[in-house]
Amino acid sequence: MGKKAIVFDNSGTLIERYRVIKDLSTGELITHINSLDLIDELETAALVVLQFNTNCLKKLSRDTKIRDLILNYNIDFDISYSSVHISDEDVKDILNDDPATIKDITDGFPLLKEKVPDMELCNGSAIIIDFDKHSIAYTISSAGHLFPNVIDTVDKLQNEGIDVFIASGDRSGAIQKLSKIINIPPEHGFATASTKRKANIVSNLKDKGYKVMMVGDGPNDILAFNEADVSVLTTEQKEDGSDNNLKDSADFVIDEISQVLDIDF
Repeated sequence: MGKKAIVFDNSGTLIERYRVIKDLSTGELITHINSLDLIDELETAALVVLQFNTNCLKKLSRDTKIRDLILNYNIDFDISYSSVHISDEDVKDILNDDPATIKDITDGFPLLKEKVPDMELCNGSAIIIDFDKHSIAYTISSAGHLFPNVIDTVDKLQNEGIDVFIASGDRSGAIQKLSKIINIPPEHGFATASTKRKANIVSNLKDKGYKVMMVGDGPNDILAFNEADVSVLTTEQKEDGSDNNLKDSADFVIDEISQVLDIDF
């Protein structure tokens, strides 16, 4: 039997993710909309993941501008998903002129803590930039916890000789912690993976002789679905839902992560 690998998306696949999105044009706090859907609606937008643990924000003034957080405090960022081609320099150019502050991120913390009291796993912050308006349109604060059966499922897959990987748009520190929790090698966790990079991760594994299953839940997984030998859409993150394009792109649709054990590939 040849080598087999399963590549899991993280948010909505391994982690039940809760997010609070702030609309900077209205001040509204949103909990029922998928951030990727907002980007697709804007058409010229990008999701920018900030590479730090959100607990760090407690040490800074809430009036600190996001641009200063990133540019003056040496906070790294990565473009995780976009509807247009952009560069890091494009992002910095917009941030230089934007008035958004840390408060626009931390305003979502009380709602987030109602769902994830300790905000212990995969907490993070991000912004959605609207390139037409040359501004930050939304801020995002998020955290989550493992879906039931994730650790048991990963253990069983590895006991069957299947190598397990994570390809996620989340920040590096969060994916390193998650890799340790589910007991996979740290080098098997790929962070801040864009839509194209997820597909490249699958392609590279195939080049190494693996037969690859991709498991994900969102539009940023479609290219990886198309590249994989077997694609699996999981709908366990009920609040995000799944559109027909996602279902049409997947070979299998499951509603609970352990069901990947029943798929022979």
